[in-house]
Order: sequence, then C-alpha cells, then structure tokens
Amino acid sequence: METIKVSLKDGSVREYPVGTTIGQVAESISRGLASKALVGKFNEQIKDLSHPLMEDGQLEILTFDQEEGREVYRHSSAHILAQAVQKLFPGTRLGIGPAIENGFYYDFDCLQSFTPQDLERIEKEMAAIVKADYPFVRQEVSREEAIRIFTERGENYKVELINELPEDATISLYQQGEFLDLCAGPHVPSTGKIRALKLMSLAGAYWRGSEKNKMLQRIYGTSFANKADLDQYLFQLEEAKRRDHRKLGAELGLFTILEEGPGFPFFLPKGMILRNQLESYWRELHRRWGYQEIRTPIILRREMWEQSGHWDHYKENMYFTKIDEDDFAVKPMNCPGAILVYRTQLHSYREFPLRLAEMGLVHRHEKSGVLHGLMRVRAFTQDDAHIFCLPSQITQEIKGVIDLVDEVYRLFGFSYHVELSTRPEKSMGSPEAWEQATNALRTAMEEKGMEYKVNEGDGAFYGPKIDFHLRDSIGRTWQCGTIQLDFQMPEKFDLTYIGEDGQRHRPVMIHRVAFGSIERFIGILIEHYAGAFPTWLAPIQARVIPITERHHEYARTVGTNLAAQGFRVDIDDRSEKVGYKIREGQLAKIPYLLVVGDKEQENSLVAVRDRAKGDLGAISLTTFVAQLQAESTWNSRA
Repeated sequence: METIKVSLKDGSVREYPVGTTIGQVAESISRGLASKALVGKFNEQIKDLSHPLMEDGQLEILTFDQEEGREVYRHSSAHILAQAVQKLFPGTRLGIGPAIENGFYYDFDCLQSFTPQDLERIEKEMAAIVKADYPFVRQEVSREEAIRIFTERGENYKVELINELPEDATISLYQQGEFLDLCAGPHVPSTGKIRALKLMSLAGAYWRGSEKNKMLQRIYGTSFANKADLDQYLFQLEEAKRRDHRKLGAELGLFTILEEGPGFPFFLPKGMILRNQLESYWRELHRRWGYQEIRTPIILRREMWEQSGHWDHYKENMYFTKIDEDDFAVKPMNCPGAILVYRTQLHSYREFPLRLAEMGLVHRHEKSGVLHGLMRVRAFTQDDAHIFCLPSQITQEIKGVIDLVDEVYRLFGFSYHVELSTRPEKSMGSPEAWEQATNALRTAMEEKGMEYKVNEGDGAFYGPKIDFHLRDSIGRTWQCGTIQLDFQMPEKFDLTYIGEDGQRHRPVMIHRVAFGSIERFIGILIEHYAGAFPTWLAPIQARVIPITERHHEYARTVGTNLAAQGFRVDIDDRSEKVGYKIREGQLAKIPYLLVVGDKEQENSLVAVRDRAKGDLGAISLTTFVAQLQAESTWNSRA
C-alpha cells in the first residue's frame, strides 16, 4: 500500500495510506482532538477535514482555539444564517457572508425589511439547522455550470461574482441540506459543529460597498465554541456599553467634542486635572529613567517632510499650509523634530545613549467615518521619546524601554502581550538593514524571556517595531506602547557623532511611546476603571457633605484644611437631602465622601464613605489625611 509522510505540529512524523483524510489523521491522534477539529492546515493551505491527503506534507489540525479555526467556524455560521433566512423568507437573494472579528454577517436582498422580531425567528431556525447536523458538502463545477445553477435560482449577485473570477479559478459550491452557496471554503464538517450562536444587529449595506449599487440588508451575528464563552462575550459587550468613555466623559465632565471641531477634543477642567496627573507621572518616570524633555514645533517646512520620507509614505494623512508662499506641513509625528534637535550640535559617543522625550501634539487627517471619541481623533499628544545610541547599545536600550513600558502598565493594572511587526510592503531601506533591525528587536525580547507573536508586514515604513497590546479590566485588548528601531532616518538626515577613534559615525535611532496617545490612553483608562479612577488620578479626591446649614462652616474648615495640603476637594452645601447628595457623589465616582454633622463638628471628625467599601464610620481628620496622603501618589498603585 502506498503511503505518505505527514509532519505534525509537535514535530512528529507519521505515515498514512494515500487518500487518508485530515479528519482521519485527527482521529488517529486522539478522540479529544477529533471532537474539537474544525479544519486542517496542510502545507499552509486551509482544507476541509474531508480533504484526502495525496502527498507528503506538514499538517496542523485547527480548532476554535486558533484564529484560522475561528474564522472558518464563523464563516460556516454565516452559511447557517443564510440557510435560515432563505427558508423563512422565500425569494431572498444572497449577497456575501464573511467571517469578521468576533463574528460574521450576511447580506440579503429581501422583499421585506427585517425587524428585531425577525432576528428571533431566524435564530430559532438556525438552532434547528444546527440540530439537524447537515454535513457541509463541497463540489467543484465548471464556470458554465455554476452560472446555470445560480441563474436558475435567481441569484444574480452570485452570477456577478462568478463572472469576475479569473479564467483559471476553481469554482466550488458548498451544500448543507437543501441550501447551496458559492464559496471557496473551507467549512466545518457539519452544521452540528456550531455550538453557540447569537444574532446581534441589523444594518444596511450597499452591494460591493458602492453607493451606486442597491442597498442590501445585513444581519450581524456571532458564534462561539460553547455557550459559556458566548455568554461571557455578550456580558463584555454590555459592560463595554456601560463603560463607554464618550458617555462617562460627558457625565463626569472630562471632555467633549463639538461640531465646530470634529475629531479635535476639548478637555474640560476635571479632564485637565486627570490629564495633568498623567503628564506629571510621565515626567517623573522619564526623569528617573534618564530622559531629557524637549518640545518641537507643530509646523515645519515641506522639504523636511520630503527628506524624512513622510511626504512619499504618509502624505494622505497630513495637513498642509502656506507661510510666506512657502509650503509647510503640520506634523503627524514627532520624530523629525527630535532629529532637528539632535542636529543643533555635534555629539560625542560619550553622550550616548542620548534619550530625548517629548509630549508632542500631532495632527493626522482621519476620515469622519472612523472618528470615535478619544480613541480615534485628528489631534492628539504622543508621549514620544527618541533614543540616539551606539550599535553596541541597541539591545540594552530596547530592554530598558521594555522595562519602562512594563512599569507603566503595571501601575494601571494592565496585563499585555507583545508582537514583533516586520517590514511592510511600502518601506524605506535595504533588506539587510531591515533584517539587522528586526534581529536586534528579537534578541532583546528573547534576552528578557518574553513570549511574542510575529506580525508580518506591519512595521513602520522606516523600521520594524515591538507593539504592546494591553488587556483591560473586561478583557479587551488595546495597542498602545511601541518600540521602533530605525537605521533609515539617521541615514536620510546624515546624523553623525564623533566616535572613540575621533572619526564621524552614524548613530542608531530608537522611537518609542508608552501611553501612545494621551487622549486615547485617557479613553482607555475611563473604560478600564469605568470612571472610578484610583485616588491619585481622580479629578476630585474627596467631597465634604454637611448634613444641615449649621454644619456649613465646619465643612468649609475641613475642605480648606484638605485643599491646603494639596488634595483635590470640593463641598456640596446645596439645600438637598444628605441621601441625595451622597447618591450624586457616588455617580460622580468620587473616592471619598465626608459627611459632617453635630458629632463630627464637636469632635473634629469626618464620617467617611469609601467609594468601594461603603461607610467606614467616623474618624479623626488627621487619620483621614494620612490615609488620603498614602493614596495620592502613583507609587501607592491605589
């Protein structure tokens, strides 16, 4: 019997008869794996479990745990959605139905408009299709046969897609039960593999994304490997709505975005307190790590942006102006400014590493459709730093930046993972320089013992980078910190230093941010803490609440005492009931409410209500001051 050799992900090699399917290989490894298997990745191509193996090769069995497995799982879920819609709404024509992040959608041309009640019916029908456990059956047909089949079914959108396929394209159809669809595949073995489904929302979508075409109806859904994970995801979505930084930012008086400046946030007094606390921490941190702070202009001549490469690689994201008939550009990045600062004097190798940090305001042209609160804006402040160093110092400097970023994220309670982003298609410099830079980043991470993923082709146009993806309190990830190693800019700007040999040499440049964008980081913090900031960050740290008017004077004494010691405090002396004022203080997320009445006034006490723990009872003002002092510095990690 003729056999083939299959190399598995664990490094082992097994022999199987020619024609053994991927599903049979999974079964031979373990029943547990076979029960979770969705598709296989054979010689880098994703295949159905029913696909027969006819040659030697490498095979990985994919489950819902792998991103590629999840994508197939959710694409199969979209087919189940389409089958349910066509059964419940005869005459509906199919658009497309891909998997997307955390779910899937399908576009339909239906005679009637779908309603939320229709989603409930469709979801029940999908459950019935899952229970029926129809196998996904693949068949390959000629172009003529495919056109005939879908023309007879009235599926004009599918016929259009077929006509646009390359002449040599393999045309495949997938069928489950009575439902048939044009699809390249692959799919899970059967509808019964889909364990947990939920339809999420309705939307309109132009066919092929063009407003010249007909508006179709889009149904969004999601699916998970089990109900517990689906329930967790749905809970996370509801929690995200509750924590929405746009909603909380307005309620807490932190920031606003007005029609007069779309994408240009206005920070309100309380928001500025929060922002200034973050910037004060940033400055103390960078002083401790040996950085010098600089500030560079917002507008610089066009010629400089041409020299830096931004004109060729980033022009569509920049704003421009004229001054005295000369062309200028508003900076989208801070790095050229730091380079110009470096060039103001001749440097010696003895000055290295030279670490220049900047809270730099940048502007980037973003389309109105992608603007989103503080998360996506047109003007923001990057906590940039640029390190000029010797080639021999690269690894140590990168490791130092990793430690600095780690310190920042631990302060706010974030865990994170890292990715190594490599050379993009549109880039500057030689392959050799890119390989040297990429290897330097990889070496630094490996010497730190860090696990990382490789994100192919996602580097900056001038160099590879390490990206930090932090995880917030409800499990979402955000890309914030980054470290970029750059051999290109020093070359373009002819940067030099005097080496130990007295000759001129080229420095290496490291670009890095920790917060990323201050505005975006504040948005993330609002949602991470649900507006209940730690005491050192809170715009108001304590509010004094007198019980009656005769306690106003004592309340002012308490407030003045706290303010004199540097605490952020206010007094609620409105003619309202105490319960109402306590409720208002809780909604304002103030860490401490200090209720004062006769007992407190007579004994120099304050009745403390902790935001998280509730009533703590009456304590002396001196004791409370000591407690508040301990929580009013970032070192407290409160």
